[in-house]
Amino acid sequence: MTTANSARSGRAFTLVIRLTTLTCVLATLCAAALHAPPCLAQTAKGNGWAAYSTPAKDTDTAALSKDLKASKAPRFGAVLLGGHGDVDEATSFLCEHSGGGDLVVLSAYGADDYNSDFHAACPQNSVTTLVITSTEGANDPFVADKIRNAHAIFLAGGDQSHYVSYWTGQAVQKEINADVARGVPLGGISAGLAVQGQFVFTAMQDTVKSPEALANPYDSHVTLVRDFLSIPVLKGVITDSHFSQRERMGRSLAFLARIVQDGWAAEAHGIGVDETTAVLVEADGRARVVGKNSVYFMTLDHRPEVCANGKPLTMRHVKVLKLSTGDQFDLKTWTATGGTTLEVNVVDGKITRTDQP
Repeated sequence: MTTANSARSGRAFTLVIRLTTLTCVLATLCAAALHAPPCLAQTAKGNGWAAYSTPAKDTDTAALSKDLKASKAPRFGAVLLGGHGDVDEATSFLCEHSGGGDLVVLSAYGADDYNSDFHAACPQNSVTTLVITSTEGANDPFVADKIRNAHAIFLAGGDQSHYVSYWTGQAVQKEINADVARGVPLGGISAGLAVQGQFVFTAMQDTVKSPEALANPYDSHVTLVRDFLSIPVLKGVITDSHFSQRERMGRSLAFLARIVQDGWAAEAHGIGVDETTAVLVEADGRARVVGKNSVYFMTLDHRPEVCANGKPLTMRHVKVLKLSTGDQFDLKTWTATGGTTLEVNVVDGKITRTDQP
């Protein structure tokens, strides 16, 4: 063999080795991809919105089409999550009530943060996260169509003022309410919990802490609205999150006082949910508590003694039921199975509780 032929043979051999190696690498990557979760990529973007989609676990087109056709009709349920971490039972509850189909996450910032968690817990659901950052985005036909065809809706945490600002009077608000009316389950965590009741603390002027709200229930930071969402089982209710951890009973009492004092309701209820805790509500109002901590069900059935601008709140005989995991509650009769009963009084902006010295 000549030197030239040897050189050509060596180069050819080297090329074959490199191609073989590349083929092996590509085969390995493809094999891994077949067993990996689907990539989470931005699939659509418009003025004031972005959408991130994850298909159902079966990514074979024909099988997926068959599976989607087999999706059952959703059945209503509400998931009230207190924040600072999900609760497995709450995620399962939402998935089971969806009947399959598309689980739509609504947020005002971020990206596909929830997609992987929901995909792992609900493999038969596709997951779409809609990040809506303006009123224009909240009125976009693509966004409205995604919500209209949802089998479940989850409201992410963050700042509820964005939801109230962007959604009020727009297609998002309309389609969520229409979904609930046709039986689509809905859940939310933290800020996503805060907007589920008939009455909502909007945080339009930033948050408010209990001492501030008790010292003056008409403080400019106490911003309330009503009928933002229409969820029948939460009529007459205002919700609050991170309840014990951020000492929010005081401000919730101030909210209840304002609702009754301002004539929005003769009787008002509050639901305060602790972190890593959830209330799972069926369409008929039956509910159960799951998670690590407690939930407080509050009732104000009379006008406060003193609830005026610039004056500390005085309000006595507020009934509170404290429930923990496994306890049950009926939102229609406002009665509990399990838990403890206590009374809370507020005098000159100071709270006393019968379960505390």
